[in-house]
Amino acid sequence: MFLDLLFTFFIAFAILFLMRKVARKVGLVDKPSGRKLHSGNIPLVGGISICITIVNYIYSHPGMINHANLYMLCICGLTAVGALDDRFDLSVKIRMLVQALISIAMIYFANAEMHSLGNLFGFGVIGLGLFSSLVTVLAVIGCINAFNMVDGIDGLLGGLSIVTFASVGILLLLAGEQSLSYLCLLLVVCMIPYILMNLGLVGHKRKVFMGDAGSMMIGFTVIWLLIGASQTEGNPMIRPVTALWLIAVPLMDMVSIMIRRVKQGKSPFKPDRDHLHHICQRFGLSSLQTLGLICFIASMFAGIGIIGEVLLVPEYIMFYGFITVFIGYLVILVNHCKVINFCRRILNLPEKNISN
Repeated sequence: MFLDLLFTFFIAFAILFLMRKVARKVGLVDKPSGRKLHSGNIPLVGGISICITIVNYIYSHPGMINHANLYMLCICGLTAVGALDDRFDLSVKIRMLVQALISIAMIYFANAEMHSLGNLFGFGVIGLGLFSSLVTVLAVIGCINAFNMVDGIDGLLGGLSIVTFASVGILLLLAGEQSLSYLCLLLVVCMIPYILMNLGLVGHKRKVFMGDAGSMMIGFTVIWLLIGASQTEGNPMIRPVTALWLIAVPLMDMVSIMIRRVKQGKSPFKPDRDHLHHICQRFGLSSLQTLGLICFIASMFAGIGIIGEVLLVPEYIMFYGFITVFIGYLVILVNHCKVINFCRRILNLPEKNISN
Protein backbone atom coordinates (compact mmCIF):
# COMPACT_ATOMS: atom_id res chain seq x y z
CA MET A 1 0.00 0.00 0.00
CA PHE A 2 2.81 2.40 0.85
CA LEU A 3 4.43 1.99 -2.57
CA ASP A 4 1.04 2.47 -4.23
CA LEU A 5 0.47 5.74 -2.37
CA LEU A 6 4.03 6.89 -3.03
CA PHE A 7 3.63 6.21 -6.73
CA THR A 8 0.33 8.13 -6.77
CA PHE A 9 2.03 11.03 -4.98
CA PHE A 10 4.76 11.31 -7.61
CA ILE A 11 2.26 10.89 -10.46
CA ALA A 12 0.21 13.79 -9.05
CA PHE A 13 3.38 15.89 -8.75
CA ALA A 14 4.46 15.10 -12.32
CA ILE A 15 1.03 15.94 -13.75
CA LEU A 16 1.06 19.26 -11.89
CA PHE A 17 4.43 20.19 -13.39
CA LEU A 18 3.26 19.21 -16.88
CA MET A 19 -0.10 21.01 -16.64
CA ARG A 20 1.59 24.22 -15.47
CA LYS A 21 3.26 24.55 -18.83
CA VAL A 22 0.08 23.70 -20.72
CA ALA A 23 -1.89 26.26 -18.71
CA ARG A 24 0.50 29.08 -19.53
CA LYS A 25 0.28 28.31 -23.24
CA VAL A 26 -3.55 28.32 -23.31
CA GLY A 27 -3.98 31.25 -20.94
CA LEU A 28 -5.44 29.24 -18.06
CA VAL A 29 -3.88 31.51 -15.44
CA ASP A 30 -5.08 33.71 -12.60
CA LYS A 31 -4.07 37.34 -13.12
CA PRO A 32 -3.71 39.86 -10.27
CA SER A 33 -6.72 42.17 -9.79
CA GLY A 34 -8.43 44.24 -7.13
CA ARG A 35 -9.43 41.15 -5.09
CA LYS A 36 -6.47 38.98 -6.07
CA LEU A 37 -3.32 40.27 -4.44
CA HIS A 38 -0.83 37.69 -5.70
CA SER A 39 1.99 38.64 -8.04
CA GLY A 40 2.32 37.24 -11.53
CA ASN A 41 0.08 34.96 -13.55
CA ILE A 42 -0.53 31.73 -11.62
CA PRO A 43 -1.58 28.54 -13.48
CA LEU A 44 -5.05 27.29 -12.47
CA VAL A 45 -4.28 23.59 -12.78
CA GLY A 46 -4.50 22.10 -9.27
CA GLY A 47 -7.97 20.69 -9.80
CA ILE A 48 -7.27 19.43 -13.31
CA SER A 49 -4.17 17.58 -12.15
CA ILE A 50 -5.92 15.97 -9.18
CA CYS A 51 -8.83 14.93 -11.41
CA ILE A 52 -6.48 13.33 -13.95
CA THR A 53 -4.64 11.45 -11.20
CA ILE A 54 -7.82 10.14 -9.54
CA VAL A 55 -9.50 9.18 -12.81
CA ASN A 56 -6.39 7.33 -13.92
CA TYR A 57 -6.29 5.39 -10.64
CA ILE A 58 -10.00 4.53 -10.59
CA TYR A 59 -9.87 3.50 -14.26
CA SER A 60 -7.09 1.07 -13.31
CA HIS A 61 -9.02 -0.11 -10.22
CA PRO A 62 -12.72 0.12 -11.23
CA GLY A 63 -13.92 -2.07 -8.39
CA MET A 64 -12.93 0.37 -5.66
CA ILE A 65 -16.08 2.49 -6.03
CA ASN A 66 -19.65 1.76 -7.12
CA HIS A 67 -20.72 3.34 -10.41
CA ALA A 68 -17.08 4.17 -11.15
CA ASN A 69 -17.74 5.19 -14.76
CA LEU A 70 -20.49 7.60 -13.76
CA TYR A 71 -18.37 9.14 -11.01
CA MET A 72 -15.42 9.64 -13.38
CA LEU A 73 -17.71 11.14 -16.01
CA CYS A 74 -19.22 13.54 -13.46
CA ILE A 75 -15.93 14.83 -12.07
CA CYS A 76 -14.46 15.15 -15.57
CA GLY A 77 -17.51 17.16 -16.66
CA LEU A 78 -17.34 19.43 -13.62
CA THR A 79 -13.58 19.86 -14.00
CA ALA A 80 -13.99 20.79 -17.67
CA VAL A 81 -16.72 23.33 -16.92
CA GLY A 82 -14.66 24.68 -14.03
CA ALA A 83 -11.65 25.07 -16.31
CA LEU A 84 -13.76 26.93 -18.86
CA ASP A 85 -15.00 29.17 -16.04
CA ASP A 86 -11.41 29.79 -14.94
CA ARG A 87 -10.47 30.72 -18.51
CA PHE A 88 -13.54 32.60 -19.75
CA ASP A 89 -15.46 33.50 -16.54
CA LEU A 90 -18.76 31.73 -17.21
CA SER A 91 -21.98 33.06 -15.70
CA VAL A 92 -23.30 31.71 -12.41
CA LYS A 93 -26.41 30.40 -14.20
CA ILE A 94 -24.36 28.18 -16.50
CA ARG A 95 -22.35 26.75 -13.62
CA MET A 96 -25.48 26.10 -11.56
CA LEU A 97 -27.20 24.44 -14.51
CA VAL A 98 -24.28 22.07 -15.05
CA GLN A 99 -24.17 21.25 -11.33
CA ALA A 100 -27.92 20.54 -11.34
CA LEU A 101 -27.59 18.26 -14.38
CA ILE A 102 -24.73 16.38 -12.76
CA SER A 103 -26.91 15.96 -9.66
CA ILE A 104 -29.79 14.56 -11.71
CA ALA A 105 -27.44 12.14 -13.46
CA MET A 106 -26.16 10.95 -10.09
CA ILE A 107 -29.73 10.41 -8.87
CA TYR A 108 -31.00 8.70 -12.01
CA PHE A 109 -28.06 6.45 -12.91
CA ALA A 110 -26.53 5.72 -9.48
CA ASN A 111 -29.66 5.97 -7.35
CA ALA A 112 -27.59 8.19 -5.05
CA GLU A 113 -30.33 10.19 -3.39
CA MET A 114 -31.12 11.66 0.02
CA HIS A 115 -34.12 9.76 1.37
CA SER A 116 -33.76 10.64 5.05
CA LEU A 117 -32.33 13.38 7.27
CA GLY A 118 -32.25 11.10 10.28
CA ASN A 119 -33.69 11.94 13.70
CA LEU A 120 -32.59 15.59 13.64
CA PHE A 121 -35.13 17.01 16.09
CA GLY A 122 -35.63 14.08 18.44
CA PHE A 123 -39.14 13.29 17.25
CA GLY A 124 -38.33 10.45 14.86
CA VAL A 125 -36.64 9.94 11.51
CA ILE A 126 -37.39 12.64 8.93
CA GLY A 127 -38.14 11.04 5.56
CA LEU A 128 -37.96 13.25 2.48
CA GLY A 129 -40.45 11.34 0.35
CA LEU A 130 -41.35 13.26 -2.79
CA PHE A 131 -38.76 15.92 -1.96
CA SER A 132 -35.84 13.50 -2.07
CA SER A 133 -34.63 14.48 -5.53
CA LEU A 134 -35.00 18.21 -4.94
CA VAL A 135 -33.14 18.09 -1.62
CA THR A 136 -30.40 15.98 -3.23
CA VAL A 137 -29.90 18.48 -6.05
CA LEU A 138 -29.75 21.35 -3.55
CA ALA A 139 -27.29 19.41 -1.38
CA VAL A 140 -24.97 18.74 -4.31
CA ILE A 141 -25.07 22.34 -5.52
CA GLY A 142 -24.60 23.58 -1.96
CA CYS A 143 -21.59 21.37 -1.24
CA ILE A 144 -19.91 22.22 -4.54
CA ASN A 145 -20.28 25.95 -3.95
CA ALA A 146 -19.29 25.70 -0.28
CA PHE A 147 -15.88 24.36 -1.25
CA ASN A 148 -15.70 26.82 -4.14
CA MET A 149 -16.32 29.86 -1.94
CA VAL A 150 -13.82 28.85 0.73
CA ASP A 151 -10.89 28.91 -1.71
CA GLY A 152 -9.57 32.33 -0.72
CA ILE A 153 -6.00 32.01 0.54
CA ASP A 154 -3.10 29.72 -0.29
CA GLY A 155 -3.52 26.21 1.05
CA LEU A 156 -7.00 26.69 2.51
CA LEU A 157 -9.05 24.65 0.06
CA GLY A 158 -6.44 21.89 0.08
CA GLY A 159 -6.20 21.90 3.86
CA LEU A 160 -9.96 21.80 4.43
CA SER A 161 -10.30 19.09 1.77
CA ILE A 162 -7.71 16.97 3.57
CA VAL A 163 -9.58 17.40 6.85
CA THR A 164 -12.87 16.34 5.24
CA PHE A 165 -11.52 13.41 3.21
CA ALA A 166 -9.47 12.14 6.16
CA SER A 167 -12.52 12.32 8.45
CA VAL A 168 -14.79 10.56 5.95
CA GLY A 169 -12.08 7.96 5.39
CA ILE A 170 -11.78 7.25 9.13
CA LEU A 171 -15.54 6.74 9.50
CA LEU A 172 -15.72 4.56 6.39
CA LEU A 173 -12.84 2.44 7.69
CA LEU A 174 -14.61 2.01 11.04
CA ALA A 175 -17.71 0.94 9.09
CA GLY A 176 -15.70 -1.72 7.26
CA GLU A 177 -15.65 0.08 3.88
CA GLN A 178 -11.94 -0.34 3.21
CA SER A 179 -12.14 0.38 -0.51
CA LEU A 180 -13.90 3.74 -0.15
CA SER A 181 -11.70 4.61 2.82
CA TYR A 182 -8.65 3.99 0.63
CA LEU A 183 -10.10 6.30 -2.02
CA CYS A 184 -10.28 9.04 0.62
CA LEU A 185 -6.64 8.38 1.48
CA LEU A 186 -5.71 8.62 -2.21
CA LEU A 187 -7.48 11.98 -2.43
CA VAL A 188 -5.46 13.21 0.54
CA VAL A 189 -2.23 12.02 -1.07
CA CYS A 190 -3.15 13.73 -4.36
CA MET A 191 -3.81 16.95 -2.45
CA ILE A 192 -0.35 17.13 -0.86
CA PRO A 193 1.65 17.96 -4.04
CA TYR A 194 -0.87 20.70 -4.83
CA ILE A 195 -0.54 22.22 -1.34
CA LEU A 196 3.26 22.15 -1.56
CA MET A 197 3.18 24.05 -4.86
CA ASN A 198 0.28 26.29 -3.87
CA LEU A 199 2.18 27.47 -0.77
CA GLY A 200 5.31 28.02 -2.84
CA LEU A 201 7.29 25.43 -0.88
CA VAL A 202 8.94 24.17 -4.08
CA GLY A 203 9.67 27.67 -5.37
CA HIS A 204 7.40 30.64 -6.00
CA LYS A 205 7.83 30.35 -9.76
CA ARG A 206 6.19 26.91 -9.54
CA LYS A 207 3.14 28.18 -7.66
CA VAL A 208 -0.28 26.91 -8.80
CA PHE A 209 -3.90 27.56 -7.85
CA MET A 210 -6.75 25.06 -7.60
CA GLY A 211 -9.22 27.00 -9.73
CA ASP A 212 -12.97 26.45 -9.97
CA ALA A 213 -12.18 23.19 -11.77
CA GLY A 214 -10.72 21.81 -8.55
CA SER A 215 -13.17 23.24 -6.04
CA MET A 216 -16.15 21.92 -8.03
CA MET A 217 -14.61 18.49 -8.38
CA ILE A 218 -13.71 18.33 -4.68
CA GLY A 219 -17.13 19.52 -3.53
CA PHE A 220 -18.88 16.94 -5.71
CA THR A 221 -16.62 14.13 -4.51
CA VAL A 222 -17.34 15.05 -0.89
CA ILE A 223 -21.12 15.00 -1.36
CA TRP A 224 -20.94 11.80 -3.46
CA LEU A 225 -19.17 10.04 -0.58
CA LEU A 226 -21.42 11.51 2.10
CA ILE A 227 -24.67 10.63 0.34
CA GLY A 228 -23.41 7.13 -0.39
CA ALA A 229 -22.39 6.61 3.23
CA SER A 230 -25.38 8.23 4.95
CA GLN A 231 -28.25 7.03 2.77
CA THR A 232 -27.68 3.28 2.68
CA GLU A 233 -30.76 1.28 3.62
CA GLY A 234 -30.98 -0.24 7.07
CA ASN A 235 -27.93 0.83 9.06
CA PRO A 236 -26.12 3.70 7.27
CA MET A 237 -22.34 3.91 7.56
CA ILE A 238 -22.57 7.57 8.62
CA ARG A 239 -25.61 9.29 10.11
CA PRO A 240 -26.74 12.34 8.08
CA VAL A 241 -26.10 14.78 10.95
CA THR A 242 -22.46 13.69 11.11
CA ALA A 243 -21.94 14.97 7.58
CA LEU A 244 -22.68 18.51 8.79
CA TRP A 245 -19.74 18.40 11.20
CA LEU A 246 -17.37 16.99 8.59
CA ILE A 247 -17.90 19.97 6.27
CA ALA A 248 -18.74 22.49 9.00
CA VAL A 249 -16.36 25.31 8.08
CA PRO A 250 -17.09 25.47 4.31
CA LEU A 251 -20.83 25.04 4.96
CA MET A 252 -21.13 27.64 7.71
CA ASP A 253 -18.95 30.12 5.84
CA MET A 254 -21.05 29.80 2.68
CA VAL A 255 -24.44 30.10 4.40
CA SER A 256 -23.31 33.00 6.60
CA ILE A 257 -21.88 34.94 3.68
CA MET A 258 -24.97 34.36 1.54
CA ILE A 259 -27.28 35.54 4.35
CA ARG A 260 -25.15 38.63 4.82
CA ARG A 261 -25.11 39.44 1.10
CA VAL A 262 -28.88 39.00 0.73
CA LYS A 263 -29.50 41.29 3.72
CA GLN A 264 -27.34 43.90 2.03
CA GLY A 265 -29.35 43.58 -1.18
CA LYS A 266 -26.48 41.93 -3.06
CA SER A 267 -26.36 38.75 -5.08
CA PRO A 268 -25.55 35.76 -2.81
CA PHE A 269 -22.86 34.81 -5.34
CA LYS A 270 -21.23 38.25 -5.53
CA PRO A 271 -17.57 37.97 -4.41
CA ASP A 272 -16.48 40.00 -1.41
CA ARG A 273 -13.86 40.03 1.35
CA ASP A 274 -15.97 38.99 4.33
CA HIS A 275 -15.10 35.30 4.54
CA LEU A 276 -13.63 33.76 7.67
CA HIS A 277 -10.09 33.95 6.31
CA HIS A 278 -10.51 37.66 5.55
CA ILE A 279 -11.71 38.30 9.11
CA CYS A 280 -8.73 36.41 10.54
CA GLN A 281 -6.38 38.53 8.46
CA ARG A 282 -8.08 41.73 9.59
CA PHE A 283 -7.39 40.63 13.14
CA GLY A 284 -3.71 40.65 12.22
CA LEU A 285 -2.99 37.01 11.44
CA SER A 286 -0.70 36.18 8.55
CA SER A 287 -1.86 33.93 5.72
CA LEU A 288 -0.08 30.91 7.22
CA GLN A 289 -1.48 31.63 10.69
CA THR A 290 -4.95 31.99 9.20
CA LEU A 291 -4.53 28.72 7.32
CA GLY A 292 -3.42 26.90 10.45
CA LEU A 293 -6.20 28.34 12.62
CA ILE A 294 -9.03 27.56 10.19
CA CYS A 295 -7.78 24.03 9.52
CA PHE A 296 -7.49 23.50 13.29
CA ILE A 297 -11.09 24.67 13.77
CA ALA A 298 -12.25 22.42 10.93
CA SER A 299 -10.37 19.48 12.49
CA MET A 300 -12.05 20.12 15.84
CA PHE A 301 -15.50 20.16 14.22
CA ALA A 302 -14.71 16.98 12.26
CA GLY A 303 -13.44 15.41 15.48
CA ILE A 304 -16.76 16.20 17.16
CA GLY A 305 -18.53 14.51 14.26
CA ILE A 306 -16.35 11.41 14.47
CA ILE A 307 -16.68 11.12 18.26
CA GLY A 308 -20.43 11.64 18.06
CA GLU A 309 -20.68 8.93 15.41
CA VAL A 310 -18.51 6.43 17.27
CA LEU A 311 -20.21 7.02 20.64
CA LEU A 312 -23.66 7.15 18.99
CA VAL A 313 -24.49 10.49 20.56
CA PRO A 314 -28.19 11.12 19.79
CA GLU A 315 -28.64 12.79 16.43
CA TYR A 316 -30.77 15.61 17.78
CA ILE A 317 -28.03 16.55 20.28
CA MET A 318 -25.48 16.63 17.46
CA PHE A 319 -27.83 18.72 15.34
CA TYR A 320 -28.73 21.25 18.05
CA GLY A 321 -25.04 21.52 18.86
CA PHE A 322 -24.26 22.27 15.23
CA ILE A 323 -27.01 24.90 15.03
CA THR A 324 -25.68 26.55 18.21
CA VAL A 325 -22.18 26.72 16.74
CA PHE A 326 -23.54 28.06 13.47
CA ILE A 327 -25.53 30.83 15.20
CA GLY A 328 -22.40 31.83 17.09
CA TYR A 329 -20.44 31.85 13.84
CA LEU A 330 -23.09 34.00 12.14
CA VAL A 331 -23.16 36.50 15.01
CA ILE A 332 -19.37 36.83 14.91
CA LEU A 333 -19.37 37.26 11.14
CA VAL A 334 -22.05 39.97 11.16
CA ASN A 335 -20.35 41.82 14.03
CA HIS A 336 -16.77 40.95 13.21
CA CYS A 337 -15.53 44.55 13.35
CA LYS A 338 -16.71 44.92 16.96
CA VAL A 339 -15.39 41.44 17.81
CA ILE A 340 -11.96 42.22 16.37
CA ASN A 341 -11.62 45.49 18.26
CA PHE A 342 -12.90 43.87 21.47
CA CYS A 343 -10.27 41.15 21.16
CA ARG A 344 -7.60 43.74 20.47
CA ARG A 345 -8.58 45.61 23.63
CA ILE A 346 -8.41 42.38 25.65
CA LEU A 347 -4.94 41.71 24.22
CA ASN A 348 -3.94 45.34 24.83
CA LEU A 349 -3.44 46.00 21.11
CA PRO A 350 -4.33 49.26 19.36
CA GLU A 351 -7.77 49.26 17.79
CA LYS A 352 -8.15 49.43 14.01
CA ASN A 353 -10.68 51.31 11.96
CA ILE A 354 -12.22 48.31 10.22
CA SER A 355 -15.28 48.71 8.00
CA ASN A 356 -17.85 46.05 7.25
